[in-house]
Amino acid sequence: MSLTPFHVALQVRDIPEARRFYGDALGLPEGRSSDAWVDFNLFGHQFVVHHNPAIGRDGQVSSIANAVDGHGVPVPHCGVVLTIDAWDALRLRVEAVVDEFVIAPYTRFAGEPGEQRTMFFTDPSGNALEFKAFANIEAELFRR
Repeated sequence: MSLTPFHVALQVRDIPEARRFYGDALGLPEGRSSDAWVDFNLFGHQFVVHHNPAIGRDGQVSSIANAVDGHGVPVPHCGVVLTIDAWDALRLRVEAVVDEFVIAPYTRFAGEPGEQRTMFFTDPSGNALEFKAFANIEAELFRR
């Protein structure tokens, strides 16, 4: 499977706060930027945060939760599918900076086809992020 980088843009309440979270805490390299937006390299993908002054300093973007495996999965959300090693490294980094997970790191479908590791957390503006990993991405990512 030959994948090309995706581009996703999210709204945030504060650019310096987003820089601290995505750049400093999560360790994502920063690309181009202005006073109103910042590009980050999200594991080879273009991830952009745009300032939305309507959110307000203490506000957060809204979302809903759908039931999946007994968890409330936040919608909308975005993230990246990683290798197991990259996911484990990110999990350790995230556990050091995230106070509360939406869904704490766990393994779905343990011992079954489609086994995957997943975790959900939000940025300071309330944007939900999911990171997951498969031992064999090519065989499992779009498995039915």
